[in-house]
Amino acid sequence: MECTVTWTGAAGTRSNMGFIAETGSGHVLMMDGAPDAAKPENGGANLAPRPMEALLAGTGGCTAYDVVLILKRGRHDVRGCSVKLTSERAETEPKVFTKIHMQFTVTGKGIPAAAVERAIEMSHHKYCSASIMLGKTADITTGFDLIEAD
Repeated sequence: MECTVTWTGAAGTRSNMGFIAETGSGHVLMMDGAPDAAKPENGGANLAPRPMEALLAGTGGCTAYDVVLILKRGRHDVRGCSVKLTSERAETEPKVFTKIHMQFTVTGKGIPAAAVERAIEMSHHKYCSASIMLGKTADITTGFDLIEAD
């Protein structure tokens, strides 16, 4: 796996801290820094997610992917899945994630709660490389809501 990240904040651009990530699979992700009122030359223009937000989003995508795949492989009628991640970061550098909560909402027809719980557990402890990696610095907790589809 590879990725090239290029700074776009050269003179004459809208953001001093903008970046474009080009992935090995041929996709592009924009990132930007937060504006810095004290030192505008060091801040971004809030034109895209922060790099740490992209990391959190990638972790959510990784674990939601696992949950859907595990439920489908179990022949469950899963029709929707979302995960809301809330986090806390250390106050001093490096400002690593220290707490992450993942709240899943799974929609389906006749899916037992135990199957959802098992899928989340399997992702969290076995399959999702991103959450397992972040678990080295963050206390990761999970929860879920199960919605019965019509």
